Amino acid sequence: MRAAVVVIGSANLDLVARVHRLAGPGETVLANGYFEAPGGKGINQAVAAARLGATVAFIGVVGPDAAGATLRAVLEADRIDTSALAIGAEPTGRALISVSDSGENSIVVVSGANGELSTTHITIHGGMIAAATVVLAQLEVPQATIREAFAVARATGATTVLNPAPAAVIDPELLSLTDILVPNEHEAAALGGIDVLRRAGPQTLVVTQGSSGSRLVDAAGERHIMPFSVEAIDTVAAGDAFCGALCARLAAGDALIDALRWASATGALATTRVGAVPSLPTLGEVTALMAAQP
Repeated sequence: MRAAVVVIGSANLDLVARVHRLAGPGETVLANGYFEAPGGKGINQAVAAARLGATVAFIGVVGPDAAGATLRAVLEADRIDTSALAIGAEPTGRALISVSDSGENSIVVVSGANGELSTTHITIHGGMIAAATVVLAQLEVPQATIREAFAVARATGATTVLNPAPAAVIDPELLSLTDILVPNEHEAAALGGIDVLRRAGPQTLVVTQGSSGSRLVDAAGERHIMPFSVEAIDTVAAGDAFCGALCARLAAGDALIDALRWASATGALATTRVGAVPSLPTLGEVTALMAAQP
């Protein structure tokens, strides 16, 4: 299967505690609920793109454990190509998540096998990347690996999309190979701001702003993408839903401004359910929200 969207990213098992409020430094709070769910920014974004109708392939590493087998099955349940999902030596990655009653969250990620995703994997699966329309990555796997993948994508004309999360100092060469950078407003500030980022390479920035919508900054100037009105209960994976939907619609041939409208609706719907992968909406659900709030 030729994938229109190739995701290079992380695969984690999310361990989620529901709390009345997030703990402060040195503070212990009691949880009022707990569950485990598939996650990792890579898996979340791949599933979001697939549920918006894109053909998707996933390049990543899981551990030789039950969690890794579970995550592979999750991807395959959404018809995502897992032929480039390797089994490493380290345990499958974990994310330790607290979600408050107000829908805010605090996340600690244990990389595990995600750290084993190397440039060798890109060399082996370069043909998959070369055949893609859009290549999407995040910063939960090694930057050198993403850089290698983006170099292949740039050489073959694919659009490269980087979600710089969690925020970290980004390799300048990786930034120069990025077509569309999608930080949230806090990540954008941590990375030096919009002007600094655009001078570093990406000519298109999409800054997500939660319930305030998002901002598109490109050669045409700055435009605001209006948010959709929903009752948010859990913001986990909302940004991932946005990124996955954006790439799915770009791969479908949408103009960027139109793809961002789809992304905004998808991200909004993801906040109306608990969990990461379980919260990601279908094409029909997104279509219905966009029709209800044109």
